[in-house]
Amino acid sequence: MTTTQPIHPAPARRESTQVGPATGEEEIFRILSRRRTNASSHHEELQGSKQEIEQLLSSIFGSSRKSDSQEEKARHLGVVFKNLTVKGQGLGASIQPTNGGLLLGPFRALWGLLSKGSKAGFGKPPIRTLLNNFTGCVRPGEMLLVLGRPGSGCSTFLKVVGNQRNGYESISGDVLYGGVDSSEMAKRFRGEVLYNPEEDLHYATLTVKETLKFALETRTPGKASRQEGETRKEYVNEFLRVVSKLFWIEHTLDTKVGNELIRGVSGGEKKRVSIAEAIVTKASCQCWDNSTKGLDASTAIEYVESLRTLSNMANISTLVALYQAGESLYKLFDKVILIDEGRCAYFGPTENAKAHFESLGFVCHPRWTTADFLTSVTDKHERQIKEGWEDRVPRTAEELEAAYVASEVAAHTRRDIEEFESTLEEQKKERSKEMSKETKTKNYTISFPKQVIACTKRQVKVMRGDPLSLGGKWGGILFQSLIVGSLFYNLPKNAAGVFPRGGVLFFTLLFNALLALAELTAAFDSIPILMKHKSFSFYRPSAYAIALVLVDLPLCFIQVFIWNIVIYFMAGLQRTASQFFISLLIIFFVTLSMYSFFRMLGAFSSNLDAATRITGVSIQALVVYTGYLIPPSSMHPWFSWIRWINPIQYGFEALMANEFYNLEIECVPPYLVPVGPGVQPQYQSCLLQGGRPGSTTVNGADYIQSQFTYTRSHLWRNVGFIIAFWLFFVFMTALGLELKKPNKGGGAVTVFKRGQAPTHVENAMNKGNSVDVEAAEKEVGRIGNEESNNRTEEAAVAKNDTIFTWQGVTYNIPVKNGHRTLLQDVQGYVKPGRLTALMGESGAGKTTLLNTLAQRISFGVVEGTFLVDGQPLPLSFARATGFAEQQDVHEPTATVREALRFSALLRQPKEVSTEEKYDYVEKIIHLLEMDELAGATVGTQGNGLNQEQRKRLTIGVELASKPELLMFLDEPTSGLDSNAAFNVIRFLRKLADSGQAILCTIHQPSAVLFENFDDLILLKKGGRVVYHGELGQDSQKMIKYFEGNGAPKCPKDKNPAEYMLEAIGAGDPNRKEKDWGEVWSNSNEHSERAREIEQIVSDRRSKADSSTHDDREFAMPWFTQVLAVVRRTFVSYWRAPEYVVGKFALHIFTGLFNAFTFYKLGNTSIDMQSRLFSVFMVLTISPPLIQQLQPKYLHLRDLFMARESSSKIYHWSAFVIAAILVEIPYSIVAGTLFFVSWFFPVGFPRDSFTVGYTWMLLMLFELYYVSFGQAIASFSPNELLASLLVPVFFLFVVSFCGVVIPFAGIPKFWHFVYRVSPFTYLVEGFLGVLVHNVPVRCSENELARIPKPPGQSCENYTTAFIRQAGGYVQEVGNECRFCQYSDGDEFARNFNIYYRHHWRNFGIFWAFIVFNFAVVFICTWLYLGGLKKMLKRGKKVAKK
Repeated sequence: MTTTQPIHPAPARRESTQVGPATGEEEIFRILSRRRTNASSHHEELQGSKQEIEQLLSSIFGSSRKSDSQEEKARHLGVVFKNLTVKGQGLGASIQPTNGGLLLGPFRALWGLLSKGSKAGFGKPPIRTLLNNFTGCVRPGEMLLVLGRPGSGCSTFLKVVGNQRNGYESISGDVLYGGVDSSEMAKRFRGEVLYNPEEDLHYATLTVKETLKFALETRTPGKASRQEGETRKEYVNEFLRVVSKLFWIEHTLDTKVGNELIRGVSGGEKKRVSIAEAIVTKASCQCWDNSTKGLDASTAIEYVESLRTLSNMANISTLVALYQAGESLYKLFDKVILIDEGRCAYFGPTENAKAHFESLGFVCHPRWTTADFLTSVTDKHERQIKEGWEDRVPRTAEELEAAYVASEVAAHTRRDIEEFESTLEEQKKERSKEMSKETKTKNYTISFPKQVIACTKRQVKVMRGDPLSLGGKWGGILFQSLIVGSLFYNLPKNAAGVFPRGGVLFFTLLFNALLALAELTAAFDSIPILMKHKSFSFYRPSAYAIALVLVDLPLCFIQVFIWNIVIYFMAGLQRTASQFFISLLIIFFVTLSMYSFFRMLGAFSSNLDAATRITGVSIQALVVYTGYLIPPSSMHPWFSWIRWINPIQYGFEALMANEFYNLEIECVPPYLVPVGPGVQPQYQSCLLQGGRPGSTTVNGADYIQSQFTYTRSHLWRNVGFIIAFWLFFVFMTALGLELKKPNKGGGAVTVFKRGQAPTHVENAMNKGNSVDVEAAEKEVGRIGNEESNNRTEEAAVAKNDTIFTWQGVTYNIPVKNGHRTLLQDVQGYVKPGRLTALMGESGAGKTTLLNTLAQRISFGVVEGTFLVDGQPLPLSFARATGFAEQQDVHEPTATVREALRFSALLRQPKEVSTEEKYDYVEKIIHLLEMDELAGATVGTQGNGLNQEQRKRLTIGVELASKPELLMFLDEPTSGLDSNAAFNVIRFLRKLADSGQAILCTIHQPSAVLFENFDDLILLKKGGRVVYHGELGQDSQKMIKYFEGNGAPKCPKDKNPAEYMLEAIGAGDPNRKEKDWGEVWSNSNEHSERAREIEQIVSDRRSKADSSTHDDREFAMPWFTQVLAVVRRTFVSYWRAPEYVVGKFALHIFTGLFNAFTFYKLGNTSIDMQSRLFSVFMVLTISPPLIQQLQPKYLHLRDLFMARESSSKIYHWSAFVIAAILVEIPYSIVAGTLFFVSWFFPVGFPRDSFTVGYTWMLLMLFELYYVSFGQAIASFSPNELLASLLVPVFFLFVVSFCGVVIPFAGIPKFWHFVYRVSPFTYLVEGFLGVLVHNVPVRCSENELARIPKPPGQSCENYTTAFIRQAGGYVQEVGNECRFCQYSDGDEFARNFNIYYRHHWRNFGIFWAFIVFNFAVVFICTWLYLGGLKKMLKRGKKVAKK
């Protein structure tokens, strides 16, 4: 199929801008002041805008810079791709994994092996073609528009051309940049090729100025490439000034970028920061992926105009994917590529694209933009075909590709490539002539040391931007150090202080190591930003790794100093200057090495879950093999090697040697044996190791040599080892980050619940064929295409006839110096059967007004009147309105049908039967045209529903509730391609026609979309209305209003949505023309609207209907809510095998590690101590497990807060109950696995009572850490803070349980804390049973050797003492050998542990669990608004 359409040659430069040398400051300001002001006509206005952009860009990209810059002359200009084919793994569809797969997986694999052969059973996953044989070129200064539906391959194309090749199965064909291939570019000139992703990735705590300055500092060229006499600082300031003016972000420079937790710039402003950051790179080939998402129409045009001028001025090849490109945007591009299912349906000049497809038999709808028309061609149900051509048009992606390849356009593209390639030799010669030592490789602009300095400064600013976290951390350390210091207060320098002295040193190392664990969460948060900056060639990842270490130095020193200064002197450790500073030095380096150790784990782990599994085991290894819990002599050979690679062990030896080497330990009871009447000192001995017969003092150096094999001669050797470990971990972190790859390539996958995939999809998956679920889904028919269904569909949707009105709505929020007004005197209404658009520039207050109307504001002061049919809002208002949020928040593991059923079940009144509700859901599924996807899970982006399907589900979830009053929608078309946006709006149009009242905010609507709306509410900055009323046919009423009030005339081909935003000066902070808010306030139309609202209120009030006064807050009873949420949460956990595997693996590994550390314990005194420490190790598994479960709880709370709370779907207590109940069965199974792994190999007593009691107590421990973790999460705003609080609270309860310091050594003041520490009762319960009646037989080196008094047997001499203190004595020659304990109960008594308390402990531990769960409920209530209510009540009482 060829076309005879004449080919218009592509213009060499679109909107050519020959700008002279860099303009001066005054000239730029002169132009800025004229920006869109005093323009006598629309044309003049446009010219002024373009001229200003050119002048601004000229100062940084203009000819004067080029002529001076060596770097500019050595660039690789233009990109050519030939026969480019990309393949990725996966079929496009998969089955949702579940916990059942853990058991059934091996059997399914075996069945696959038997039925399909070894290749299918164990072979690689199937491969699919993502891009097929693409050929084309983008010359220097040209712009290519990339079009295609989501999932068609646009992002893959941009990533591969942007040289982001990681994660794809294979890439064949050539991509040449100025004649240099992709591998050479990646090696030597990475900074010249840029791929800018859709997401805005920035540090939330940095200001906009700091973000851009950092980017500029890392990309400031050398002296030879700057203007003469221009310093680095001047270059940075000039560039910053220009980009901030260019993208209108001057007013935000000192504002934090922000995120969902930190208040910062608006979404549109954040997008502009991303664009400015990418422009800083000055890359020769730039790929922009859907970068106008979230921008209003006027800002989107500004952005593309900037890219246009930038491409012309700097000779850049620019490739841009836009999902909704208006005609004015389309005209700015030179070439366009249309991608359909990974095949090239068109590549060539933009002028010829429309004609090419018209010649194939497609028809362009009169009001469609060219981009809409091109995208529609790839959609079976959107395309319009010329009469009589039905059998001739190409229909599939393959046919469209074949038609293009055979066309004259393709031949012209091939000639274009040949022509361009002929100029490349000349370019290569020019480059090699200009290449200097500096420009030979351009991976990074600045040297490695400068990168480190820049990253360090940036990291300090990131820290400074969040002083609360840092202050909170240091405050927590001070608090903890005071607690621990008072616990070990003034340790005696005698035998009673020996064990606690080692304990305080061990505790110091343990605390700082656990504090470093929080690094993991922070490390994973910053990795996406790091990957983006690496691809922008700002700095090497290793420079970032070193910068983190440099920032660690002062922060760790402050942390260690706060801890040590308190602990050291409160505990009464050796008070000499040298010993204090040596201990400070040792702890400082151990802390540094631990920070770097956990960062290293993060650098080599794929995600936080995987890292947590490793840290769980590694913390146990680091702690146990320190030498304190098990002396080196008792370590088993299979694990004793761990101590040689454990920096904490070297730190502990150095600290112990530093503390004990010059200490003379006076022996006192109970370490002095025997004591009593008639005992003489020469016939006494000390139980401490290192003691000599007949001596009542022990030398500290002898004690540590005998007990631990430690010596002071190793002190500085050990410090050297610790520093070596630290440097090794830093090096490995740098290596891990260097090896980290950015994106995982591959196509999007739709995930189906087992047994619910459509038959054709299941068959294709079984055969290993590629599946296009989207295409299959469209076979059922897109939204609203089958007119025959209209009547039944309209009948399916619940109608309403209430009118919602609001008057005098003003919204103020408190700021530093008073208050800020976000909405000012807004009035309006929404009527049934009418579709109302709420529009305005970015930051005008559209979403704010929508949230205010929907009664979703919980901050600031709202004034105004909101009425439904003239009556005050009923209690059921939130439930009776549908609110489709901009963020599509859903439970990721739920299927489409389950999500809709959940909404219908809990939001439709209880009078409607469940069967009726579920029938209604099926109608909604059909109305949404999601029949094929009903069994697909929501999933995550790229692994679940695509963006359009999510948006439809979001609307469907609201529809399933049968909203009785009206529907609110926030940006329903944001991020969708033009056809998907059209489908969503046409769907809303159909809902309005069926009687729904709809109010909807919208960005960048095309003329065709805008036509579907009946009414418009237009806002300007500051939340003031500039127009409210009917749009009229072709928006004529609105256009007449603006033209009648002095706005320029609207050209016939102009999109009315763009026209009105330009007319009011949207996005232009320098606008000094008339105030359109005032114009509206003084207009007749405003008065008319006010009268109309008054009339509606009075008419409706007189016809008041009781149906709108449903005063039930929730539609369903509380018990039904709980059941539904519990069922959904159990399903969610069932479909999250990675969490369950992580939990089980951690239990099994730590259980086995504990078991084989204390394998087959004997009956010596040290074996008794090992039993105690084995139990203590059981306690230490809780922190990593808590950090695993907290994100799950916070996810459920976030889901509730983001959508389900505002819609009054269920009471908050329902999700708390669900979060608690769902953890219990998994914890019991995991605890049983731990029990089996741990209990039997250690060699504990195996009588049925001991086994049964230990298992039951362990199950209580499982419940305890779940309740403890959730209690902390319930008052934490985010995962990071929750994970930081875990070690603080955990160490608090562990410190006072009588293990680290026995009860006898705890100061009296703290006895009450010992009594309220839950672990006191847990340890007593475990140990009391596990050592009961176990005989003790001391080993040779544990016996105290006492010279035998003349004329007495050993037994006679010690009888009175043994009766009082316990133990036994042996007579060997002239020596009495005394053992401290005769059985386990005597050992336990030393720790205030008694067997008889076992059931008491069991009951008390239950009470702690119940208390923790009560805290979860109370703190969740306080966090979700209870605290605010209490404070309000308190203020009211205070006023009275």
